[in-house]
Amino acid sequence: MTGLLRLNLPLDSPLYQPRSYGTRKRYPISGYKSWPSLSLPCPPTPSLPIPQSQPKEENNQPYHVYTKSQKWFLIIIIGAAGLFSGLSSNIYFPAMDEISDSLNVSLGAVSLTITSYMIAQGITPLIWGSFSDTLGRRPIYMASFSVYIIANIALSFRPNYAVLIVFRALQAAGSASTVSIGNGVIQDISPPAERGSFIAFYQAIRNFSIAFGPVLGGVLAEFLGFRSIFAFLLILSCVVLATIILFLPETLRSIAGNGSLKLTGVYLPFVHRLLAGRSGPKCLQYCNSNEDAGDMLPRKKVTAQTFIEPLKLLGEKDILFNLIFGGVVYAVWTMVTSSTTRLFQESFGLNEILLGLAFLPNGLGTIVGSAIVGKLMTRDFTRLEESYKLSPHHTPPLPTNFKIGKSIPLDFPLERARLSYLPWISILFILSTSIYGFSLAVAPNPTIQPSPGWIVIPLILQFIIAATSNAVFVLNQTIVADLCPGRGASATAVKNLVRCGLGALGAAVIDGLITVVGVAPCFLGLGMVTVGVAPFAVVNWYWGMKWRGERARRKERKEAAKRQKDVESDVLPLKG
Repeated sequence: MTGLLRLNLPLDSPLYQPRSYGTRKRYPISGYKSWPSLSLPCPPTPSLPIPQSQPKEENNQPYHVYTKSQKWFLIIIIGAAGLFSGLSSNIYFPAMDEISDSLNVSLGAVSLTITSYMIAQGITPLIWGSFSDTLGRRPIYMASFSVYIIANIALSFRPNYAVLIVFRALQAAGSASTVSIGNGVIQDISPPAERGSFIAFYQAIRNFSIAFGPVLGGVLAEFLGFRSIFAFLLILSCVVLATIILFLPETLRSIAGNGSLKLTGVYLPFVHRLLAGRSGPKCLQYCNSNEDAGDMLPRKKVTAQTFIEPLKLLGEKDILFNLIFGGVVYAVWTMVTSSTTRLFQESFGLNEILLGLAFLPNGLGTIVGSAIVGKLMTRDFTRLEESYKLSPHHTPPLPTNFKIGKSIPLDFPLERARLSYLPWISILFILSTSIYGFSLAVAPNPTIQPSPGWIVIPLILQFIIAATSNAVFVLNQTIVADLCPGRGASATAVKNLVRCGLGALGAAVIDGLITVVGVAPCFLGLGMVTVGVAPFAVVNWYWGMKWRGERARRKERKEAAKRQKDVESDVLPLKG
């Protein structure tokens, strides 16, 4: 690997200090919290390349030229675009009973529209994300929003059940990609040290729709009918699409570089054309370079391999294990959310407006969990980065202005930086999920006769479940993005495939499961399922660094073989 020195360290090296369990050695970096002690056998730590110096990115350039205010301006835009994936799903929940009556179908049949939505939500980002990592973020944003607008036009009229199933899936196909494209934008413009806070804020904006979408949906369904929900989404999506066309520049690094390359055509925001030659707000002053992207960076071509490549990420152990644990947590949270309408109607007899309000704790929990864990994760990464820089084991020593850029050093304890808070967050999630079902089973029980304010108990538990699950999502998304540099949208698309696939399965079976086993045993069982997949998170803490090193060495060998093949192909014609 260019610019790296491979160092085989003896077991008695001060770089690794013995721990009180097993045989594993660790990097002596102060300031991070260790995982709770577990007596697990650990493999020998592999020899890892040690970086000599990485003060800036390639060619001594900054990671990105945009200022902090410009980056935050972009995060707000992509956050508004990302609202629609959660909003389209959650604004719909309070209206399910009215949809059932209006279309003369059962509530279980209406629940299948949630399943069709989540299946499309899981599959289509693989297509949009691959296009986004190849053709650019901005044109794919515009294309996906066009699909979303068409779906809402159809749903705004008088659909029958078949139309509802099909166009809800099309609605998901248009909206789900906005999440993966947004994560790609964040990876384009932010180095790892900033990425955690950006992703957390981005998810907090998106979670705003989870908090207030059901309230809005309940009001619209109560006074204007459920079709007004889709008319509202149509108007709002047109406003956001106009904002993207006006203000969002292209950020894909193969097109825009680090923000210093000249943008033309569809990649240039319309407002920049209007402001050409004139001064404007600093947050809008992008794309001032005369360097042409076409002359600076190779452009990828869209081939069949473009869509297969993201699926190959599932073959990487650390990525797959992260996705499995995060996917199960997502599925459990989805089952809690999608069953709220039925359970709260049965237990407390709420109408559409009150049902919408009942979703508020869940939505607020998603915002609080994302915001808090983002700040904690950024603080941990910064502290570990500083400790890593001051370590005496680098040859030569790292410069004082060292910052981790696009390529994270293989001996940097990334898993500690991203996952140190995962144990206690997971424990809170498991406990609150396990108790949640019992709080609902008590309410309709005439022999117990709980007080009228008993509804507060399951609402508090929903807040905790939402806060902890979304904290897990932020941790999960950030480390997966770190493990897939330059492939932010594809990595998020694969994450969506796993999460939404499991979530769709959960949404499809939750009603039947509650009917068969009862609400209390159902959610207790879901808590135990989460316990069962916890080892997938634990192994990343212990073996993640090793797997990262193995992947980097495989990539290095593959690139070396390709270079050798190119050299041989150039030499053969000369010999002929």
